[in-house]
Amino acid sequence: MAELDEATRTELEAAAFRRLVSHLRNRTDVQNIDMMNLAGFCRNCLSNWYKDAADARGLDLDKEAAREIVYGMPYAQWKAAHQSEASPAQTAAFEKAKPHE
Repeated sequence: MAELDEATRTELEAAAFRRLVSHLRNRTDVQNIDMMNLAGFCRNCLSNWYKDAADARGLDLDKEAAREIVYGMPYAQWKAAHQSEASPAQTAAFEKAKPHE
């Protein structure tokens, strides 16, 4: 593979991020807890990473604004419309899989 210059690499990463966010917005049937249990991250993690990147650049972006970027709407609205209560099995899997400090 040819070596990518920094600008091209950043453009490709940004395009991949936008596609991931679009995919997650369209797959409202996929619950965050299932993503956490299977992949170790969820939409909230992605929004936290977005906020961390903004913080690292000295940009003023709060948690709710970062979530709205990822969810495509206010988090409370998305949660009310798409998030179901976690089952006991999902919760148990989450407790088993999460890192212990």
